[in-house]
Amino acid sequence: MNNAEAATLLKDHLARYRLRPYSDLVTLLGKPQVAELRGASGVTYQLEVEVHWDARPGGALRVLGSINDGGWRAFKPLCDDFILGPDGRFVGE
Repeated sequence: MNNAEAATLLKDHLARYRLRPYSDLVTLLGKPQVAELRGASGVTYQLEVEVHWDARPGGALRVLGSINDGGWRAFKPLCDDFILGPDGRFVGE
């Protein structure tokens, strides 16, 4: 897996989730979002985005994205995340 290509695809994919309001992300709790993207190299990557409460229900949301190429990396995918508070502000940034 080309880690640089995968990291860029994951970052770009998560950027779309960063634009969504808190109320929309709450509706994704417990509903993993799965997609396949083809990189410039021609490799097909599998992406998954999951939304979880960060500490407690009704609080901040952690949006976690992972990507792999279906090979051995499926056992240890490349991951990235962000935390969005109920007030719409990103936590820790």
